[in-house]
Amino acid sequence: METIGTAPGSLVIDPSAAESDVYLTHYDSETIVERPLTDVALVKKELERGGVTWINVVGLGSATILKQLAAQFHLHPLAMEDVVNVHQRPKVDRYGEQLFITLRMDARGPRLRTEQVSLFVGRGFVITFLEDPGDCFDPVRRRLRESDGIIRRRGADYLAYALLDAAVDSYFPLLENFGDQLDALEDEVLLTPTPAAVARIHEAKHHLRTLRRIIWPLRDAMNELARDSSTIVADETRVYFRDLYDHTVQIIDIVETYREIGSDLVDLYLSSQSNRMNEIMRVLTVISTIFMPLSFIVGIYGMNFNTDSPWNMPELNWTFGYLIVWTILLGVTAGFLVFFHRRGWLRAQGGATNGRIAPSEAQAYPRLERTTPAPPNAGD
Repeated sequence: METIGTAPGSLVIDPSAAESDVYLTHYDSETIVERPLTDVALVKKELERGGVTWINVVGLGSATILKQLAAQFHLHPLAMEDVVNVHQRPKVDRYGEQLFITLRMDARGPRLRTEQVSLFVGRGFVITFLEDPGDCFDPVRRRLRESDGIIRRRGADYLAYALLDAAVDSYFPLLENFGDQLDALEDEVLLTPTPAAVARIHEAKHHLRTLRRIIWPLRDAMNELARDSSTIVADETRVYFRDLYDHTVQIIDIVETYREIGSDLVDLYLSSQSNRMNEIMRVLTVISTIFMPLSFIVGIYGMNFNTDSPWNMPELNWTFGYLIVWTILLGVTAGFLVFFHRRGWLRAQGGATNGRIAPSEAQAYPRLERTTPAPPNAGD
């Protein structure tokens, strides 16, 4: 993290950053060369050959390599400062005849984790900076090796589009995973609602909120590239950037839909718990109502007045008085149960049991709709 008060453009390396490895890919319509780059000074020779040069820097821990690349390609110090400070907002900056683009890429882990990707686009070259090994650019490498489509016949601006498109498309499998999680949580909330399910719903909403913060400014960045009027991006490539902008809008729509579904699931859980509490209170009310007259009757006969007076509980001297009282108690109980049954107060509302929706009803319950389109095909 940059120290407060550091001069603008200072290259402050994070001590925990991985060591830098540099990989070079040079191609034209006929040939392609891929190899690790041990000497950054040799990059000039590749540029003199024409074609397109892609330099991929993995790891941001080597200040020497980063400074050499900055010197070789005249990269602006402010842009290099943003490269090593990896918590940048997705954006597009223009420095002379170069474009500087930052975005966040899915790190492809079991949990949501993103890393910053920085791109420099210039005449005949693209330089990418990644935080750690592992990326989503393998489809681009395959297309370059197999000369699949038009990528080998286009310039550096189209290569930048292909890399950005791969990074954006990497969010679609992640969103599909979130959709599956929400489906499972919906079933759990409908059938067996537990506080653990609510905790997982809130976790999913937190991740979706994080994705929204990442994708929302990326949409503006792609829109800026689609409308860029400089000569760095050719007119025929600008059309593809407009398509990439559409992809980001599509992702935002999916994220917003899933966030609404998450909120609906929380409301559904609270409603289920409220229904369960109503069931409990109804049972307790029925029991209390039944025992109130019984308590009244036995309370009268618990007063123990002297039986010498004919007006002081003459029933105490009856031969079958005890059985008669029990008959009255059971009759009152049965009468209340019949009355409650006829009024429908003993039946669970909507077929629910203990606040849960019965399985037969849950199957017919309209599911919360979601749609996760497949990742768009590469615009090649």
